[in-house]
Amino acid sequence: MSTASSYPQLRRQERHPALDRLTDRRLLRELSYVGGAWTAGRDGAVFEVADPASGSAIAWVAALDAAQAGDAIGAAATAFPGWRALLPQERSRILKGWQERILAAREDLALLMTLEQGKPLKEALGEIDYAASFVEWFAEEAKRVGAESVASHLPQAETIVRREPLGVAGLVTPWNFPSAMLTRKAAAALAAGCTVVAHPSAETPLSALALAELGERAGLPAGGFNVVTGDAAAIVGRMCEDRRLRVLSFTGSTEIGRRIAAQCAPGMKRLVMELGGHAPLLVFADAELERAVSIALDAKFATSGQDCLAANRIYVERPLYDGFCRAFAARIAALTVGPGLTPGVDIGPLMHERAMLKLERQVEDAQARGARLLAGGRRRAAGGLFFQPTLLADVPDDAAIMREETFGPVAAVTPFDSEAEAIARANDTEYGLVAYAVTRDGARQLRLARALEYGMVAINRVKITGAPIPFGGVKQSGVGREGSRHGIEAFTDLKYLCLDLA
Repeated sequence: MSTASSYPQLRRQERHPALDRLTDRRLLRELSYVGGAWTAGRDGAVFEVADPASGSAIAWVAALDAAQAGDAIGAAATAFPGWRALLPQERSRILKGWQERILAAREDLALLMTLEQGKPLKEALGEIDYAASFVEWFAEEAKRVGAESVASHLPQAETIVRREPLGVAGLVTPWNFPSAMLTRKAAAALAAGCTVVAHPSAETPLSALALAELGERAGLPAGGFNVVTGDAAAIVGRMCEDRRLRVLSFTGSTEIGRRIAAQCAPGMKRLVMELGGHAPLLVFADAELERAVSIALDAKFATSGQDCLAANRIYVERPLYDGFCRAFAARIAALTVGPGLTPGVDIGPLMHERAMLKLERQVEDAQARGARLLAGGRRRAAGGLFFQPTLLADVPDDAAIMREETFGPVAAVTPFDSEAEAIARANDTEYGLVAYAVTRDGARQLRLARALEYGMVAINRVKITGAPIPFGGVKQSGVGREGSRHGIEAFTDLKYLCLDLA
């Protein structure tokens, strides 16, 4: 393993000018973090991290291989006995220190996130606060993982059930929420007494490495929290096959989730998976029009539409339909597109050219099937990875955009005529992460909550996530839950003790 004790320049090339805004340059890390050491790729292997808004290089990050991923798992396995032996209050204290350092560095962390991910800076700042909230929550939960006495069914016996940490936890995180998805997983695992090997997306590794730097300052022990950057196939493949790694938590597409599950099956590895979403939004005729439009705008265009919670299929009851489409188109046309560091920007760049091509294909397919284009519909004229905020109306159910998850600023709207029809169309998908509804009818609200086949249902609002709630989906949208007191359970096993008292 090649290591470095201080921050290096892996390549002497011109750096992105916005990096001069960093107040703490040590948060820009280009080496992986393994066993408490900043670790280079074998033979100096690196990969470029670029700003999706401009294409300019930000950093050249260490590309570790499968063997080095194994080293990280070994480091985590070595650190596990000491970490689990700490009093819960001590683990809580260290996590609290991590949270405090994240908040103190929020401006720098948000800058790095906007540079590598592209989202508007105001959204990046919000995500840093969101990420810190998970560390705070699980710092408290660390003190609540305990034993329970069970009334014995046997004479002269005492029966006790306790939760114990599983061991090494593997975490695989996506590019759209590079800080929050990591802390939601890592803080739960660490609070439970597990040690962690994290693999961030190659598009956005800088956020994870900055969190590792802050974790080290907070007192996370060497090997307790490892970040392995590089090729996903090699690194995640090693994580799946290594029997020392006992639980794997993944956020990403359903397709990749299925592959990971198959690779983990021989070792019977515990899995937590937050997979794809294809959220419906049902707007009923009794809804207040402007509020419904605002909810649709927020549900569809946050994170530039690159969100598994995005409302991709918007169903509007026919009496409200025409007015909704007009008002929604006007609001969409007023959105500002541009680089995330530009003040007032609402929609940033897409992550890569593949996403751009998918949106173009979906818009073209919908129009070929009879959909009307009411706003946007193409790349921004100035070029780059920017797609105009788009509204398609009268979109048929057989259009690709109504069957596939859409990761971009394109909204698809279609009318419906009855509650039963809306529910049936909303449920007609393999996904089941979140569903939204707008209605003032109280009885209907309860009917929808029961009938919609989703792990989460939001009625008359968009913002529903947070550290106290169990985040996750049903059907092909995932296995298990993250956040809340349930989020720590995936990283523990139940142990039953039966003590003879005779």
